[in-house]
Amino acid sequence: MIQCMQLMLFLSVLVAFAACNAPPVPLDDIFIEKTFVPEQCVRAVKVGDYVRYHYNGVFPDGKKFDSSYDRGSSYNVFVGKKQLIEGMDKALVGMCVNERRLVKIPPHLAYGSRGYGDIIPPDSILHFDVLLLDVWNPEDGVQINTYHTPSVCSRKVEVSDYVRYHYNGTLLDGTLFDSSHTRMRTYDTYVGIGWLIAGMDQGLLGMCVGEKRIITMPPSLGYGENGDGSDIPGQASLVFDVVLLDLHNPRDGITVTNQKVPESCTRKTVTGDFVRYHYNGSLLDGTFFDSSYSRNRTYDTYVGRGYVIAGMDEGLIGVCVGEKRTITIPPHLAYGEEGTGSKIPGSAVLVFDIHIIDFHNPSDSTEVAVTYKPEECDKQTKKGDFIKYHYNASLLDGTSIDSTYNYGKTYNIVLGANQVVPGMEDGLMEMCVGEKRHLVIPPHLGYGERGVTDEVPGSAVMVFDIELVDMEEGLPEGYMFIWNDDVSPDLFAEMDMDENKLVEPSEFTDYIMRQVNEGKGRLAPGFDPYRIIDNMFSNQDRNGDGKITEAEFKLKADESTHDEL
Repeated sequence: MIQCMQLMLFLSVLVAFAACNAPPVPLDDIFIEKTFVPEQCVRAVKVGDYVRYHYNGVFPDGKKFDSSYDRGSSYNVFVGKKQLIEGMDKALVGMCVNERRLVKIPPHLAYGSRGYGDIIPPDSILHFDVLLLDVWNPEDGVQINTYHTPSVCSRKVEVSDYVRYHYNGTLLDGTLFDSSHTRMRTYDTYVGIGWLIAGMDQGLLGMCVGEKRIITMPPSLGYGENGDGSDIPGQASLVFDVVLLDLHNPRDGITVTNQKVPESCTRKTVTGDFVRYHYNGSLLDGTFFDSSYSRNRTYDTYVGRGYVIAGMDEGLIGVCVGEKRTITIPPHLAYGEEGTGSKIPGSAVLVFDIHIIDFHNPSDSTEVAVTYKPEECDKQTKKGDFIKYHYNASLLDGTSIDSTYNYGKTYNIVLGANQVVPGMEDGLMEMCVGEKRHLVIPPHLGYGERGVTDEVPGSAVMVFDIELVDMEEGLPEGYMFIWNDDVSPDLFAEMDMDENKLVEPSEFTDYIMRQVNEGKGRLAPGFDPYRIIDNMFSNQDRNGDGKITEAEFKLKADESTHDEL
């Protein structure tokens, strides 16, 4: 057994020695060793294809005779059309982009017995290290691979549309030559009218906003034989990884969608109305740029007067309170080619989701609707009356503001005394006790542009549901005190209790209060009686010395400028 093993070992060494010292076996055909094969091979070289490749050419002893790398440019040629030595024509067939091959070519498939000048001797075997960079065919057109399609696509790119898109541009071997992402700015252009290379003009057609696609084009539809003179070599296929962000046409107007109109819509906005609304603003690809909600305050403006961008001016016409709608505005009706700087790029389509909170017109008056009226209504409220009423207050969108019912007591005022907003004064006139009304008060008759801090927003329309609970008839206009009986002819003497021919403030106050308590006189209701009496005393004290003389004392009927006796 040991002798057999020794014999076999001797024979294997002998075979190896013979192989090392034997003369080289002549090549009948090319020999190919694939040193690198990419994981994906979308396309393999066929006869008739045009290729771009790099190579190093050496003799079997390793001596280099040529290299495309040394020239700084790839070798570009048609395959199978006798533009190459026969062995290279065969070796390139079946290669994929980024594939690398070591190719050995015998003389009869290379330069044969003639060689090639002083560079390649006759009957030379040639070794080539080949890296394929590009392959295309004259019959090729634009190739499109869509790898993301948005769930909603309401519109696709057509000829003459204006688009905004991001892209990465590479050669077919993956070499990056340009990117809009690195510039942090979209590429903005018209499509199909020659502003782009032909392949991109074709490749963008039919895209949706949000769609992502890879557009591959041969050089005939790219930068042709000469390239761009910088980063794109001549005869190079181009690959663009594109995401479409925006799309419009110069003929576009605004688009209104997603309308949600309340069932009750008694009035719609017209030019000149003042509107309060909330909005979320975004670009067409969904990028958020602004929101009134984030400021916790509505946007308030006149519509149809040029106070907002033209598209919003148009989109806010014909809306109801409570309505929601999406307004899509092309850039020529928004912020145009320049945009606003950091938030809104130039030539951007804008999308606003709006919610109308309220609106009014500066010419509006208080709207009064009687919701209940008692059968008996003998007395109606008028200026000067002291009234007591309940109310529920809200904004036009239904937001509750305040209610007297929450406090368990009425709100009490004197009509015409500027104790409530003018719109409420209007709404409370000519009411009966027990009557109920629905009031809509525009801000210029309510709380104006400033509103009430933390309660009523500025320029808000107010809604009041009111019920008159009680009323006390006021005095005639201009009077703060009247006599129920005939006036005593000795009025001054009755007031002058200490008979010193002077009426002191205490004497005056005591006397008036006694007349009121005995039912002989009446003070204006709803006011502090002592303040009224102090005012009456001051008006009688002509010289302001704190005392009334008989010469100063006059009744209301005797003068026209004072509101007391």
